[in-house]
Order: sequence, then C-alpha cells, then structure tokens
Amino acid sequence: MYNAVAENVLGTIGTVCWCIQLVPQIIRNYRKKECEGLPPMMMFLWAASGVPFSIYFFGTNGSIPLRIQPQLFTFFCVISWIQTLYYPPVKLSTRNILLQSIAFLVVAVGLEVGFILWLRPVYEHGTHWPMLVIGIIASVLLAVGLVPPYFELAKRQGRVIGINFVFLTMDSMGAFLSLLSIVFGTMDIMSMVLYAIVLAMELGIFASHTIWYLRFGRQLKKEQKEDLEQKLESESSTSGEL
Repeated sequence: MYNAVAENVLGTIGTVCWCIQLVPQIIRNYRKKECEGLPPMMMFLWAASGVPFSIYFFGTNGSIPLRIQPQLFTFFCVISWIQTLYYPPVKLSTRNILLQSIAFLVVAVGLEVGFILWLRPVYEHGTHWPMLVIGIIASVLLAVGLVPPYFELAKRQGRVIGINFVFLTMDSMGAFLSLLSIVFGTMDIMSMVLYAIVLAMELGIFASHTIWYLRFGRQLKKEQKEDLEQKLESESSTSGEL
C-alpha cells in the first residue's frame, strides 16, 4: 500500500546511512594503520559505482539528496581505497597511489560530465533505456564490490578481519531502509533487486563471522586469556625473586 510519508522518511534515513557509512571504516583504518582483510578491489569498485550512480540521478533529474549521495559515497570510498593502498598489507609508494588517485578522479569527472550532458536531453525527450543501462552498471559494480570480502573470509575460516562492523551495520541498514521505502512507495524492481542483493551479501558476512566465532572464536578467546594469565604469573614470580 502506497504511503508517501513512510517512503520519504525511510528513503531519507537510508540515503543518509549510505552517505556516511564508510566514516567508521576510515577512522578504524587510520587508527590501526593497517587494512588487512579489507580488499582494495572492494573499495575501488564501490568508488567506481558512484560514477554511474551520479550520472543516473543527475540525468533523471533526481532529488537533491539523491544527487549528493553518490558524490559523498564516492568521496569516502576513494579515501578508504587510498588507505588500503597506503597501509599494509599492500603498502604502495606515495607516488604510485597519487598517480592512481588522480587518474581515477580525472576519468570519473570526465565520464560524469560527458554522460550527463549527453544523456540528460535524451532522457528528457522520452528515451529512457540509456539511463536504465547506466543504472544497471552502477548496481552491478556495487554488488560485485561485495564479492572480494568473501575471498578474505575463505582465507580465515569465515572470520572477518579489517572490516568495521559499525560501517557494515550502517550499510546494511541503508539497504534495508531503502528497500522498505520502495515497498511503501513506488515499486522499482531494479532498485529492489540491488538493495536485496547488497543486504543479503552483507548479512552473509555477519553470518560468516558468527559461525566462525561459535566454531573457533570462543576457544581462541579462552586460549588468549590463559596465555595472558600465565604471562602475568610469570612476570609476578620474576619480580618476586628480584
């Protein structure tokens, strides 16, 4: 049943989540000074997806929040992508990272400006399929970006390393709330499929870590606690002898 208020509220909250969800991940990367378990390809594909998303929302005369969201999303994705290249385990040279970043930004801006100027008049004249193709490309890039983390999970028996759970929760909430906004509002099959795929793949990451913890995590935590107690006892006895 159509509900304009629910559609707008849920859609707005979902959009906000998808604007800033990477901030906790960026902070985590900066504090830890390493990005093991966070695939650079994931961040690159997400940053790349922001380009066609921006073309789509500008070209179809989307609302101001929908036009701003891809820009912020791409901005934070690029920062996180640069971090994955700068920090271990990749650790590229500053010159190499700078060249890759500038090349990406130049290509991204060129594509956005060129396609918006070209396709917006086409869309306004009633030919919608080119924009639909752009939207599909953006959705595919975003969804495929969630594949590399599964290779990282496979390396560690399902354990999540390097991915901030606050970021993952915010991203999942963004997908879920956006999906609900479509259910309450205008049914957009393409958007529903995108949000459902993103939500399912991110829930899969949560489930993988939960299963790992139930299988191995509790025992590992117990062993680490015992090792710490033994170390403290050893240091105490050594200081007593002195």
